[in-house]
Amino acid sequence: MRQKHLRSIDLNLLPVLDALLRHRNATRAGDEVGLSQPAMSRALGRLRALLDDPLLVRGPGGNVLSPRAEALRQPLATLLAQVQAILIEPPFDPASEKRVVRLAMSDVQAELLLAPLVRHLAAEAPGVVLEWSPINREMPDRMRAGEIDLAFALDSTPLPPGVMSEPLMEDRLAVVMRRGHPSGEAWSIADYARYPSVIISLLGGNSSQMDGELGASGITRSIAAIVPTFRAAVEIVAVTDSVTTISRAFALRLAEPLGLVLREPPLRETRLGLVSIWGEHRNSDPFLIWFRGVLRAIANA
Repeated sequence: MRQKHLRSIDLNLLPVLDALLRHRNATRAGDEVGLSQPAMSRALGRLRALLDDPLLVRGPGGNVLSPRAEALRQPLATLLAQVQAILIEPPFDPASEKRVVRLAMSDVQAELLLAPLVRHLAAEAPGVVLEWSPINREMPDRMRAGEIDLAFALDSTPLPPGVMSEPLMEDRLAVVMRRGHPSGEAWSIADYARYPSVIISLLGGNSSQMDGELGASGITRSIAAIVPTFRAAVEIVAVTDSVTTISRAFALRLAEPLGLVLREPPLRETRLGLVSIWGEHRNSDPFLIWFRGVLRAIANA
């Protein structure tokens, strides 16, 4: 038989051939694959030319398969089943997943989401291990490289190319200070100049959008400390006269054990919108689709 290149072969003929070998009748095979009798006759002619074999021959009781056609039956059925398995995604079952999920997040998100998330995974996807990865400047590159599965950011943060996001939860800013702080019951914008602030720097630097607003009012806040975690910030303000302006939901978790009080910030924008982010190349990953749904449920519980 002449050698044939795959790109020159019409692969649409394979289901036709499979039906033909099973039914041993061109009309019934054509009905199964949706071809009219003339179209099926043409397809049979093309298959005979392609395989250099008659495929169906007249026998005493009707059509019978040629020896070549008989030899093709099982390999062809197996091949088509394998192709179907490749093209049709199996139903997703979180209970059968075995993987490590790497989340890049600050300790605010860890405090609010991590424990209920691990508890949910233990019940629904016990083969999944959750790994907390710190937020740093390399996070977008690590996400594109597949080293980070999911991360969190404020919805006001510009996202790099190739990253997708969806809303997760709403929060607000709060000025956090120790109980008995000398500023009294109210916190004014001028108090930012009177009492030093503890700054949280996740990516380096110590300025923020809030500093721009304070500067527009002629206020420059002094800095008591620059720390990499929100927990360190509240532990410092719990024992000093410094303050920090952070997530209200996070600060409420620690207010009672650390003896903290929360004040409304005198700022134009105090809303914090949190989004989850992931690499665009992972957008159709069934596990991550399920996992993001779990996150949304926990964040809004």
